[in-house]
Amino acid sequence: MRTPPLVSILIPAYNHEAFVERCLDSVLEDGYPAKEIVIIDDGSTDKTSERILAWIDRHGHEISIEFAQREHKGITATLNELAARAHGEFYRLGASDDYLLPGGLDAQMAYLLAHPHKGAVIGDSIVVDRDGHRLHASGMTELHHADKRQYATDQGIRRAVITHWAVGGPVTLLRRTALETVARWTEGLRIDDWDLFLRLAAHDALGFIDVPVCAYRLHGANFSKTRHRATRIVNLEESRQVAIQRMVLFDEPSRTLLRAQVHYIGAKVAYLQGKLATVALRLACYALLRAWAAVRPVAVHPHAERA
Repeated sequence: MRTPPLVSILIPAYNHEAFVERCLDSVLEDGYPAKEIVIIDDGSTDKTSERILAWIDRHGHEISIEFAQREHKGITATLNELAARAHGEFYRLGASDDYLLPGGLDAQMAYLLAHPHKGAVIGDSIVVDRDGHRLHASGMTELHHADKRQYATDQGIRRAVITHWAVGGPVTLLRRTALETVARWTEGLRIDDWDLFLRLAAHDALGFIDVPVCAYRLHGANFSKTRHRATRIVNLEESRQVAIQRMVLFDEPSRTLLRAQVHYIGAKVAYLQGKLATVALRLACYALLRAWAAVRPVAVHPHAERA
């Protein structure tokens, strides 16, 4: 029997002393047999490192684990360093305040092994509160109000990634070679995932399975950031610049659809800034571009398939 490929669980940790041990427990509990943990404490100011070291003392003999702690560099620099330290053929992205669900890694590995043209696969999540009590059975549909039927084809995934980013929590399994194809995480970004998935979707390299693969935890820190006006403006402006930069990667009509999204994001920024005339102008441009994208022919991709 062929030895299962090694999966590296990449965990960026930052100020999650209350949650990080549950995250690590979930990796140990997962039934996939060939895995390692690579975890970096990105300059935490609480007891996150102490909790990780205590966990390693208890469980380090049960699983291969590499741990580093250093000054704060941010999420994208940490992800790139984690990938550089990893030994696996596949990278399962984690988060120190969330945790894996049993069976998710097996399901994602089965998908990528059956779809050699795919560089990554995402799943769904459940949503829990800080104490682990379930809030939503589907992060995609109940938290982000996504239509998961869009994810059934490559064209649908491109459209979904561009127009309604609905991935909550660490739900991604990546081939190591996929990062070599689309480059690694763009350092300096505050919100790293949309940029990466735009690049994957442009190559039809992103797949989807309708399986909950992680528990995404809503708690004080991440909940408040999404509702703080100044933070929302900064995040939206960053997303708008990412969309402008990645537009060139897409064929039509996806390129026009992404151009429309630039105006939609701009309308959100203008609304938060109280610039109502700009909101109206941005939304008019958005509507026109969406209508133009709807009548443009779809480019045929060489490896197009059901996702």
